[in-house]
Amino acid sequence: MTADLITILADTESSMTKAIAHLETELGRIRAGKANPSMLDGVMVDYYGNPTPVNQVANVTTMDARTISVQPWEKNMLAVIERGIIAANIGINPQNDGNIIRLFLPPLTEERRKELVKRCNGEGENAKVSIRNIRRDSIEQIKKLQKDGLSEDECKDAEKEAQDKTDRFIILVEKHLAGKEKEIMSV
Repeated sequence: MTADLITILADTESSMTKAIAHLETELGRIRAGKANPSMLDGVMVDYYGNPTPVNQVANVTTMDARTISVQPWEKNMLAVIERGIIAANIGINPQNDGNIIRLFLPPLTEERRKELVKRCNGEGENAKVSIRNIRRDSIEQIKKLQKDGLSEDECKDAEKEAQDKTDRFIILVEKHLAGKEKEIMSV
């Protein structure tokens, strides 16, 4: 196998690994009934005119399985953080006691659990599409090499290897989705 083919296949695997890492991040943001500080990762607040992640202006911790506490480093940021959490529309109402903001996660209803599973499946589908697009791009690169004089057998082998990588990563996506669905649906 030529160095170009090895590079293409290595890039393919690297990109697919990044797609899985992105899926893991997105699935981590979907709450499964347990409080997790990463649920606030996408929440931005106005910090002196600059949009800033909430975890850079406050200490975000879990007090127990159903409570997240947000303690700002500057007291004047309480209202700003509270508005940012409400604006992020994460489905939790902040409770401000003047020193700390508490987020109480309500227990999940059956209907809400099914909604969350649908959201997870949507994220999984996005990951699969991304992986298939990576496969398509690598196969296009392999076909270009074939036009430039690479043998047909080497190209077919490389295309088969790209397909095998794709199949392997699609199975990995399915495993992640099954695990998250089990986590969400368990009461």
